[in-house]
Amino acid sequence: MTSPYQSLQHTEAVARFELLSVDEYDVALDLASDETTFRSVTTVRFESRGGPTFADLKPLRVNEIRLNGRRIDPDLLERGRLPLETEAGANELVVDAVMPFRNDGEGLHRSTDPADGKQYVYGMNFMDAAPTVYACFDQPDLKAPYTFHVTAPADWTVVGNAPATNPEPGRWELETTQPLSTYFVTLVAGPYHVIRDEHDGIPLGLSARASIASALDADADELFTITRQCFDEFHRLFGIRYPFGAYHQAFVPEFNAGAMENPGCVTFRDPLVFTSRVTRGMRIQRASTVAHEMAHQWFGNIVTPKWWDDLWLNESFAEYMGNRVTADVTEYDDMWVENAYARRQWGLYADQRPTTHPVAGNGAVDASAALQDFDGISYAKGSSVLKQLNAALGDDVFFAGAIDHFTRHRFGNASMHDLFDSWERAGAGDLSDFTTNWLRTAGPDTIELDREAGLIRRTPPAEHPADRKHTFRVALASDGKWRTEPVTITGAETPFDAASDAVVLDPYEDSWAVVLPDARTLAELKTLLPAVEDDGVRAGIWNGVRSGFHNAAVSPADVVDLVVASPPVESTEDTKRRLGSWLLSDVLPLAPAGSLERVHAAALDKVGSLPAGSEHQLSGLRMAISTATSSEVLRGWLDATPEGIELDLDLRWRILVRLAALGATDRAELDAALAVEPTAVSRVEHMRAIVSLPTPEAKAHAWDVFTGRLDVPNYELEAAGLGMWRGGQEELTAPYVDRYFEELPATVQVRSGWVLADATDFFFPSTSISESTLERARALAADPVLDLSVRRRLADCADDLARLLAVRAAYPTS
Repeated sequence: MTSPYQSLQHTEAVARFELLSVDEYDVALDLASDETTFRSVTTVRFESRGGPTFADLKPLRVNEIRLNGRRIDPDLLERGRLPLETEAGANELVVDAVMPFRNDGEGLHRSTDPADGKQYVYGMNFMDAAPTVYACFDQPDLKAPYTFHVTAPADWTVVGNAPATNPEPGRWELETTQPLSTYFVTLVAGPYHVIRDEHDGIPLGLSARASIASALDADADELFTITRQCFDEFHRLFGIRYPFGAYHQAFVPEFNAGAMENPGCVTFRDPLVFTSRVTRGMRIQRASTVAHEMAHQWFGNIVTPKWWDDLWLNESFAEYMGNRVTADVTEYDDMWVENAYARRQWGLYADQRPTTHPVAGNGAVDASAALQDFDGISYAKGSSVLKQLNAALGDDVFFAGAIDHFTRHRFGNASMHDLFDSWERAGAGDLSDFTTNWLRTAGPDTIELDREAGLIRRTPPAEHPADRKHTFRVALASDGKWRTEPVTITGAETPFDAASDAVVLDPYEDSWAVVLPDARTLAELKTLLPAVEDDGVRAGIWNGVRSGFHNAAVSPADVVDLVVASPPVESTEDTKRRLGSWLLSDVLPLAPAGSLERVHAAALDKVGSLPAGSEHQLSGLRMAISTATSSEVLRGWLDATPEGIELDLDLRWRILVRLAALGATDRAELDAALAVEPTAVSRVEHMRAIVSLPTPEAKAHAWDVFTGRLDVPNYELEAAGLGMWRGGQEELTAPYVDRYFEELPATVQVRSGWVLADATDFFFPSTSISESTLERARALAADPVLDLSVRRRLADCADDLARLLAVRAAYPTS
């Protein structure tokens, strides 16, 4: 089945840009009259050369459409496109329509906080969601100023891209913005708790739901401090002041991404307001996200890519600059170590898949295809490549080129060629080799030590040959003592005498490559790893082990041995990008019998050996909970946690979810837990727990979420998918393997955009590690009729499964 809407083709965007220039948008929204819909009246004033084109519009119904005063038949609207016959010169389009409030994190998202019943709205117009909020020419290079007029319930506050006034209860008038792309436009409206401050003449704001006001108050000083530090550093580096007036950071419910860089009003997922205790890793992640979105105010907002194939000009730069500035000027000077754990493998996995693409010029034929390229390549690899370029050019040339780029294209659009022209004008010299090998050619080189031959070998991917130079540090251990040496790799083989040392290649992420540990090093690490004091070396060791496992060069048993020797309590956050979740989802299902119990025992020992109240102690307890097989042990923690750890909401639900997966609780107990503390976090974790139960009813409930028979917000959709497929429950889930492939194509009728692709991933039958499942996945992913974003995500899931099967074949456990 195909989507009910057409995705904008690049060729169409080029033609429309050549025909039109947009002067201004004036948008009036009534958010007060209904809880499921809102009225949107858009006036677009634009210049045209004259002739046919179309506007983008995705309403529930149309009240009236007028072009230059003449009425247009609403029935002409088809698959989100409104055909227009423009006049040469000035034109005015007025669209009066009724739009849907959405619950999938796109368009104008409206949610009800289960803690107090209050309702909140925010706009996320990224990629192709803007036409569900207002009529527009939805492409990044048709920028224009916006003026918004908003009617809202009297107790709501409205924040947008420009400062707002509230002349009377329920009425908000926003100032006219600087020229913006359609996808930057946002509104954040509701009974939000708002905190205001000021720095260097810039009004600052924070907001979050009323039910988490105390948590925002507790975090406000840290958030404002990071914001001030980052503004000062960006102003120092770029010499160009932030130009969008106020800077508001809104933490909003059920947000799909980590954050969105809307000028004047950045939106963040509100779990980044910490209502339970978190590790340092999460605080670093939040700080770098704040810095990342601030970097976008220059890279993306002052100058915006002309088309989505240059999206890396947004994300790679914001990733690099956000990491760098966080490390340089905030309290989180260990940012690069955290980045190694959180982002490195995300990018390397993506770059090794059949769906890999170049960092730049990724061939985005339409907006839907481009959305799938917002991945680890555009973020992690692009950041790494820019880090290398900065090291080669030096700060003076690197930032002189950036400043020239911002100045020449201020409030406009530009391409990669424009940026590289700016760097060459700044003195970078000819960058064509760098562009060809690092930005235009997909895939990573593989670098490994051949100890017997006394060589380091570099192997480019066969499908994407390139001649890349790598300069990085190598960590070597002799008699338990570590040292580093610089190495430059310029060809297929580079002499390197490792003697008898343990060797870790590129532990500090100086280059971008798949680095694999040699067998001798791997064996020695089981003794050496517990004593490694350099956090960068430790991160490099784990990334090498992960790359080795991903390429069937390291066995599950070896991974378990390393975990038991030194549990990775520094990286236990709940995402497959991190060590803890990777261990549970990929390694342990293929490991020898008894491995789960060994890891659990090691985690318990770690908890007992760490200082009470330390963050690593908390991480160790999380690992112990996720690997527990005894309901008595888990219930013991519900009664009394180890000294230094409080049983907060997060830990309570972790224990309940694990009890559910073990079949050691029931729906009644889980419902009661939700009733005691009915927060947004509880609602999501309650969904995760009830679908984790080993019962037919639990799996049927999850499936109703997948098919759309049960409509839930996006966070609950994710929880339902990830909770459904539990190891040890294969007999219960077996019927759903075939149903997944049979029913996946129809999901395009119940969801779209970001969530459509995500649900493909969330509900993939991850516990069915079999050749037949792989064959089904590859066959469906090759179906040209299937929605493109679904095909892409399904192909990635198939590649992950193929790699697990390769590990099983290389290291059978029986």
